[in-house]
Order: sequence, then C-alpha cells, then structure tokens
Amino acid sequence: MMRASFSSYDLLFKQPAGTSRGVLRTKQSFFLKIEDASAPFPVGWGEVGILRGLSMDDVPGLEAQLHWTVQNIALGLEELYAANTQFPSIQFALEQAFSHLQHGFEHFQTPYSRGEESIAINGLIWMGDESFMLDQISRRLEEGFTTLKMKVGAIDWATEQALLEGIRKEFSQDQLTLRVDANGAFTLQEALEVDQVLAGLAVHSIEQPLAVDYREELAELVRRAHTPVALDESLIGLVEKEEREKLLDQIRPPYIILKPSFIGGWRGADQWIALAEARGIEWWATSALESNLGMNAIAQWASTKNNPLPQGLGTGSLYTNNLPAPHWVAGGQLQLVDDIQKSWDLSPLD
Repeated sequence: MMRASFSSYDLLFKQPAGTSRGVLRTKQSFFLKIEDASAPFPVGWGEVGILRGLSMDDVPGLEAQLHWTVQNIALGLEELYAANTQFPSIQFALEQAFSHLQHGFEHFQTPYSRGEESIAINGLIWMGDESFMLDQISRRLEEGFTTLKMKVGAIDWATEQALLEGIRKEFSQDQLTLRVDANGAFTLQEALEVDQVLAGLAVHSIEQPLAVDYREELAELVRRAHTPVALDESLIGLVEKEEREKLLDQIRPPYIILKPSFIGGWRGADQWIALAEARGIEWWATSALESNLGMNAIAQWASTKNNPLPQGLGTGSLYTNNLPAPHWVAGGQLQLVDDIQKSWDLSPLD
C-alpha cells in the first residue's frame, strides 16, 4: 500500500561578516515522502523547493495543496502532476519522489550517477559589501572555478564595475568566463549603459537585466545589447506551452535559465528546452536554492542533457545545516561520489 506525508525544514544560510542587510537568513522547504513496500525502492523523497516572494506557488494555499496531494497519492504521478499545474514545486517533488521509488537516489543510470563524470558549474559570488565580495572572488578562483557569476544592481554600479574590471585585469576571457545577474534591477536605459561596460569586459551574459513585466523593453535590449541576455524570472508563472512560445518569440533571448522548482520540474524544463532549441536559444540549469536533495535531482537530470555550458549548481555550500549528501565540488566541477564519509542522511526530515 502506498502512503505519503510531508514535512517542513528550515535551511539556515551562512552569514559571514560583510553580508548585505536584508539578504535571506533562512529558506523554508517542504519535503514529500512516499512509502511503497512493493516498489523497487521502498521510500521516495522529493523537495518542494519554493522561494518566498518569487515562486508562483508561494501562496496561502500551498500547504493545503500538499495535504490534498499526500491524501491522494494513490492517484499516481501522472494524475497528480496534472492536478498541480499551479504548483510547479509540488510537481517537481512528485517527479523526484516517484523516481526514487523506481531508481533510488541515482534517478538515472548515467556516468554522473555512477561517479564517473562531473558537471561543470559556475562559482557564485554572494551579495555583500565590497570587501566581502572581493574575498569571495578570491576564494572561488582558488577553488578552481573557471566561470564566475556575480550579482549586479545589488550595491552601487561603480563598485560592481570596479570589481568586474579588477577580475578581468587578472584573468582574460580565455582564462575566466564572467556571468552577471541583475535580478531585474535596471531600466532599459541603465541596462544599455551597463552593457557598454560589460561588452568591453567580454562578459558572457547578463541574467534578467529588466523586470519581467517589461517584455517590449527586454526585446529591444536583446536587439541592441552587445552582451547576450539570459531570461530567468521571466519564465516563472508561464504554465501553458503557448505562453512559453509567446515569450520566446517576442523577446528572442540568446539564453534561458531553467529552475525546475519554478517551472514544473523535469518535464517542464524539457518543454522549455525543446521550445528554446527550436529557436536557436541556448540554456543552462540552476538551483532555486534547494537543499542537496533537490539539487541532486537537478544535477542528475542535467547530466543526461550533455550541455557543455557550466550549470548553476554550486549553491549547496551556502547552508550551515544542508542535508548531508555525497556531493563533491572541486575545480569548478560537481560530482556525486561513492564515499562512506559522504553518504545521504535524511534523518532531519523524519
């Protein structure tokens, strides 16, 4: 007999000296557990990875929908996935948990799941004051990352520009790829001015330079900018295929960024990829600050895509109480290792 339950777990962010005021201190995730003694693996776990204020399913009815989902778990993945169209993080959790019942935590049989290959990832520069960000840049470079992603629009642009220029003076574009993420911080005119600087520094891409509501301006920026634009938050809330096609056709971004917890899990991400590739648009995946459980699910899926672009899966070290997992980051690569000292421990969720 199949049964299900869910629990809540607060992930605690590390807060080094120099961290900006107002940044996240904790992140609440919900975890779906399915038990089925008749399945190849008796327990399946899935992370409902919402981000408050950003996820489309950060609504008062989320927990009620989770209750309904676990009470009706016998309906199976297909029917439950369809019933959770407005709750993409629950859709992803269902995909994970049902996959665990069939395949365990490996999800898919790939060289990555066997620990034979690794996934290139970018090093994240967390927001903070200048000295804090400089320290992080130094640490990421020492750790062997060859792609860095830095937030812009978080502090004053002059300081951010100086940081980027300092990096580029030390490392050419052949040595180090720079990505920036604006989280919708700029107006069109500001973004065009910033673009002049980024182009001179050979920045790989700017993520979500304008807010999601400014589609016409985003389309104009894509046409005029020298630095390729990557859409992230613009993808959130677009559930129907026609809505997704309209966005891509209107803006024609060079890149899109896929967060499965925000867009309906693996199958939602697969649809975005198919639509994007049909239009010559490239993509990469990132976590939505999930725990190691959700991040593992994204990494396992991403490993099947043979995408050479560095993925955004270096967020596991942000937490002080992340769920212990056999992930290893070294030389800018994420790997799943078979190591008795780094096994899965989901006991905090029970």
